Amino acid sequence: MQSPDGFDIAANWHLNFIPMKKDLIAVLTKALETLEVSPLPALDIETPREESFGDLSTPLAMGLARTLKKAPKKIAQDIIDAINDRSIFEKIEIAGPGFINFTFTREYLSASFKKLLKAEKSYLRENVGQGRKVLIEYVSANPTGPLHIGHARGAAVGNALCNLLEESGYHVEREYYINDAGRQVKLLGLSVHAKYQQLLGLDLPSPEDGYRGQYIDDEAAAFLAERGEAFKGIPFESSGDEITTWTYKRMIELIRRDLSRFGIRDFDTWISEKDIHENGEVERAIDDLQQKGFLYESGHALWFRSTDFRDDKDRVVIKSDGQHTYFASDIAYHKNKLDRNFDIIIDIWGADHHGYIPRIESVMQAFGYDITRFKVILVQMVNLLKHGEPFQMSKRAGTFVTLSDIMDLVGPDTTKFIFLTRKADSHLDFDLDVVTATTAENPVFYVQYANARISSIIANAMEKGVSADNADLSRLSEPAEISLIKKLLTYPMVLEGAARSFEPHRITFYLQELAGMFHTYYHNHRVIGDDPGLTSARLALCQGIRIVIGDALGILGVTAPEKM
Repeated sequence: MQSPDGFDIAANWHLNFIPMKKDLIAVLTKALETLEVSPLPALDIETPREESFGDLSTPLAMGLARTLKKAPKKIAQDIIDAINDRSIFEKIEIAGPGFINFTFTREYLSASFKKLLKAEKSYLRENVGQGRKVLIEYVSANPTGPLHIGHARGAAVGNALCNLLEESGYHVEREYYINDAGRQVKLLGLSVHAKYQQLLGLDLPSPEDGYRGQYIDDEAAAFLAERGEAFKGIPFESSGDEITTWTYKRMIELIRRDLSRFGIRDFDTWISEKDIHENGEVERAIDDLQQKGFLYESGHALWFRSTDFRDDKDRVVIKSDGQHTYFASDIAYHKNKLDRNFDIIIDIWGADHHGYIPRIESVMQAFGYDITRFKVILVQMVNLLKHGEPFQMSKRAGTFVTLSDIMDLVGPDTTKFIFLTRKADSHLDFDLDVVTATTAENPVFYVQYANARISSIIANAMEKGVSADNADLSRLSEPAEISLIKKLLTYPMVLEGAARSFEPHRITFYLQELAGMFHTYYHNHRVIGDDPGLTSARLALCQGIRIVIGDALGILGVTAPEKM
């Protein structure tokens, strides 16, 4: 069995798994050895949907049915009978077609929770990556204008994924690909050139398919202020390169400023499409494919045999007029990635690039790369709702909503968190009425407020001379308290699952559930009371919740405020 990153889980069952799960795997491994099951199968451990089904569950018996030629329930019973030491379990049950459900004792849960309080971050981590190198390319918006809300979602997803994988034992490199050699950048230059001439009183129409909006006016005015009338009346054919380069570099700086304000860590590398052409990488990549026999001529054009790798049709690399296609640049860029010897390559694209996946996969295979180690994450556009109505975005029409606009309205934290409340390839409604509310309807407020509320409780306790030091955790006997402890102890499994599947939104789901459980608990139970021992134990519970919330929010790139 393999994870999405190509890592062989079955072959690495012996790794140091996270607490609770690790202990269960050790128990199951001994049972399988007693039953002389060989080779050891993948030991899948799950968290049941219903708490009444137990704390952890495994479908192990069903997976062994074909190999052992027995009914899953009989295998499940054999496994249970082979467990000699059941001291950490309150009960073990068979459910459904053969699931084995495990419920841990309160003593075991208290001991595990104490370890979490003591070890904090080191307790929460599983070394999924094992030091493997990962390249993640994200955002990569054309430098033709400010980042809009769609780009922002890709930035939030990419940043959270990078943080998640770094915290899970991967060596991560963050990359931005600058499309600075194509038609779009030329249109940007044409648009600014026309507006510049208009500011000088010349009747030069803006290009019909060019860019519009206040930012074009602003760039033309800035160019005029800096360069004066030096380019007045000079046609674009003579001045275009200078105006275009000047403008797109300013757009890059604007993008960097917006991303910095958004809390996105700067990229380790910025790769220029223009540089790839000028360095001869495009020609070398094409020559390499030619030597491998994957190119052919037809109709005076040069074609790539992408149908050899299950693409629906072959693709043009060099057009009949001798010009390279955009695809040619992508071939060279992805070869550039391969040449840097990453174990895993992840591209984060807009959902409108879905049809582009097969051709890039074809390129990777043509260069001999294991396609299981290449992943594309598609990010759907965001539907911004204003007064209940969709607000349309169009970069060229100048009516798009920028990342800066959204941050001005609701701030970076709220923006990032909302973008991560759905799987990346799912449609997302960004409802301004919801995200500006200070109620449970606003998910980021609900989570951050849990952290702030706990910080206030602990500060209040300190003023009264009460702490969680040396707390007797056995005092936590209320069902809600046991449920909260179990929830905290499953957080490492959530992180592990999110890292293996490259899905940081799983953390957001978990946070909303944890915050909801805590707020309900707080309203029904007094933390600081007349019983010092119970107060100390409940403070420890709050401290554990704050540790996990702070850790999870940090991975998402969202702050954990102590006051709100």
